[in-house]
Amino acid sequence: MTGISEPESSDSLRAFGEVLKAFRRRAELTQEELAPKVHYSPHFVSSVEQGRRLPTKEFVERAEVALDAFGALRGAARHVSRQPGLASWFRQWAKLEETALTLCTYECRVVPGLLQPEAYARAVTLSVPPPPSEDQVEQRVTARLARQELLTRTPPIAFSFIVEQAVLERRTGGDEVTRELLDHLIARSSRWNIELQIMPLHVPDHAGLDGPLQLLETPDHQWLGYSEGQKTGQLLCGPKEVSVLQQRYAKMRSQALTPADSLSLLKRLRGAL
Repeated sequence: MTGISEPESSDSLRAFGEVLKAFRRRAELTQEELAPKVHYSPHFVSSVEQGRRLPTKEFVERAEVALDAFGALRGAARHVSRQPGLASWFRQWAKLEETALTLCTYECRVVPGLLQPEAYARAVTLSVPPPPSEDQVEQRVTARLARQELLTRTPPIAFSFIVEQAVLERRTGGDEVTRELLDHLIARSSRWNIELQIMPLHVPDHAGLDGPLQLLETPDHQWLGYSEGQKTGQLLCGPKEVSVLQQRYAKMRSQALTPADSLSLLKRLRGAL
């Protein structure tokens, strides 16, 4: 799942940027001087002030302290839309993810967005025509990385991922990006709430031949499904439709490598680069 879209204006992002700029100027700091205080680049600071980039929670907290902002930046951040850069057809699902108890994802096209390091996310974004502008790339990558806060959310979400080995063998972005990706996946798979399974190249019987799918358990224990194609996505709520996806996902979990064997494969792939 990519979930990328054309960039769009966000009043909340621009408003946060203006608040940040006002407090920075009040502190008599340039963007270059603020950057090391918040452990982000001057380009990142500039992009946030212009409303082109989503501020991370870490950035907001560090800027709040560095600029002695009286809680104003934290307050403004609560009103920032977390969804610029996400495809319009994906936003409803992204909203449901925020309160999910369980998330299951099968991908055969790219590494799921929740597991993508920045360089890989950027390579995926640049790979798909039409060529995006610099602002589009920044907005899409930022939105994807912001979603990854779900991985460490409290209360925690139980994650299950099944990813095709062919996706890793493709080496999207080149060898250096792939090395970083594999290191990232190895680290993520060590988290207690993340189960990562690799679907090997040779699988005579494969329950996922109809394409990617996602399943989600809501706080009231209702299960929902999601299916995505080119320029489209579908939220599935009907018990019969969701049951079909659950059956397929359950079958794939038995067909994929175990989490332990998947980790071993990731390490072998990493060693071969």
